[in-house]
Amino acid sequence: VTENRSDLEDLHLYATPREQRFRRFASLEFEGQLYMTPYDFIQAVTNDEPKRAKKWRSLSKQELNQILMETPPVWKGSSKLFRNLNEKGVISYTEYLFLLCILTKPHAGFRIAFNMFDTDGNEMVDKKEFLVLQEIFRKKNEKRERKGDEEKRAMLRLQLYGYHTSTNSVLKTEGEDLVPRSYWDTLRRSTSQALFSDLAERTDDISSSLSDTTLLVHFFGKKGKAELNFEDFYRFMDNLQTEVLEIEFLSYSNGMNTISEEDFAHILLRYTNVENTSSYLENMRCRIPEEKGITFDEFRSFFQFLNNLEDFTIAMQMYNFASRSIGQDEFKRAVYVATGVKLSPHLVNTVFKIFDVDRDDQLSYKEFIGIMKDRLNRGFR
Repeated sequence: VTENRSDLEDLHLYATPREQRFRRFASLEFEGQLYMTPYDFIQAVTNDEPKRAKKWRSLSKQELNQILMETPPVWKGSSKLFRNLNEKGVISYTEYLFLLCILTKPHAGFRIAFNMFDTDGNEMVDKKEFLVLQEIFRKKNEKRERKGDEEKRAMLRLQLYGYHTSTNSVLKTEGEDLVPRSYWDTLRRSTSQALFSDLAERTDDISSSLSDTTLLVHFFGKKGKAELNFEDFYRFMDNLQTEVLEIEFLSYSNGMNTISEEDFAHILLRYTNVENTSSYLENMRCRIPEEKGITFDEFRSFFQFLNNLEDFTIAMQMYNFASRSIGQDEFKRAVYVATGVKLSPHLVNTVFKIFDVDRDDQLSYKEFIGIMKDRLNRGFR
């Protein structure tokens, strides 16, 4: 089953940028709801556009069951899980948002995420607790829906959430000012509110109306009775971060152990609001004439640091308030103190050569933090 191109573009008018991106990369449809494959998800977070024009393929119940039967349990997870599953998996829109949250969070935040799901405090998360995620993200979406043709918006809700009309949410918030800016903040602030609501009754409704997905079967087993402990949850999140970074690194390394400093700059400047990237690249070429290369360990450590950017920003602001720029030694020290990540001297030198636009061997708040906040969120601040 494919959708008429004019209908596709018409519904796009009522979708937020994140919803538009999900619809653009999703390739499967089941009972009116759209899903990504693991391959689609990797493409969505590593490429600007799908490699091929998407026509949503309609899954039968038998095909869906076969896909889920081949889903490995969580204890068999690895940093190649999504690549191994490839097209044999289904990821819903709310799970897509959840996975995006994981990619931009520090390891210390994994415990916070687990505790948010663990509503009864037994150090285990069951399927019912995890499904609160559906309602939290639905509620946020209702606050952000674009006004217009109610029929079109209902069609969009069906595609993204599997329901036709606005539902009563487990969240009991009032006022637009209570809606946090990010999905992570929504999850963090709203799960505690769900504890004091009709959570059990509502999640039973959700469970009966939603189809199982690869993530639900991976976490909770084919019968949905298994429980998820923190160690397995942590390993899944760490593996996902590693897998996406490996894919990005390998796309530039051509089988070698390193990527060039220029390739590293290209990766950093993707998804940012920098208009003239050529000036940054030229600046770096002039200042690093001899290529040494960036290893995967250096590459991964830098993105682990970026996931701690909020804490590092506080340290940078202290220099900023003192009207001081920051040199390479101060930068390394601030990174370690704020995030616990040790960056190699060569990596720090490369970062400075990319972002130190006035070539004073100092890095200002404006030169670095603003640009990296865009990169961290992959263009969706």
